[in-house]
Amino acid sequence: MSQLPVNQFKQRLRRGEAQIGLWVASGDPSVAEICSHTGFDWLVIDGEHGPNGLRDVLAQLRAIGDTRSQPVVRVKDDDRAGIKQVLDIGATSLLVPMIESAEQARQVVASVQYPPAGKRGIGAALARASAYNTHRDYLDAADAQICLLLQIESRAGLAALDDILAVDGVDGVFIGPADLAADMGHRGDPTHPEVRASVEDAIARIVAAGKPAGMLSSNRDFSSHCLALGATFVAVGSDVGLLVNAARQLRADYDET
Repeated sequence: MSQLPVNQFKQRLRRGEAQIGLWVASGDPSVAEICSHTGFDWLVIDGEHGPNGLRDVLAQLRAIGDTRSQPVVRVKDDDRAGIKQVLDIGATSLLVPMIESAEQARQVVASVQYPPAGKRGIGAALARASAYNTHRDYLDAADAQICLLLQIESRAGLAALDDILAVDGVDGVFIGPADLAADMGHRGDPTHPEVRASVEDAIARIVAAGKPAGMLSSNRDFSSHCLALGATFVAVGSDVGLLVNAARQLRADYDET
């Protein structure tokens, strides 16, 4: 039996369990730690838009620890070297943004798997991923615990969706309504009817292909509707949004007294 911890987020996806997530974009380990104790199934450490370098991501992975909340790291792009470093610091679930073709998807799959199946560099014996080489079976067992999520957020990505879904090694496909809305000419309006229809169609295609579908929306009606359509990993807000909204409401309460 492998010494590696089981990726519970990946296992829940495979069982078809609905998992509710929260974006953690502030880049602060204490905020990540606080959020990990609030009951969310998964937390996205945002390395694309959040102010997160490699050591920031590492600190947040440690802060989240072994709570119920499973960390998913959104890398900044599909760069193989960057993906390798994030895996080596111990991330086991990755969200890769701006996927627009099956070939791009295949290259990302190769980046998270060791040879001969893939092209991930050998070096985790020096890093947290293998518990600093105390998990002696890491090279043989790692691939099975990596969960790869691809993010579709453009018209080009939607056009290639069926081909992307056919790529082996993709564990789930996530639809990003905000960037999709901008690409469709509805910037700032991710719940525009045309965008909603595209998201709903994408979720239906992902589910029909037997893959887990995910999305992000702070609009409760929209996110709940996507869950009803079969999406199983849905993020419903962000740490930044929660803080801003709660602070505004608290201040506004005193304007009414």
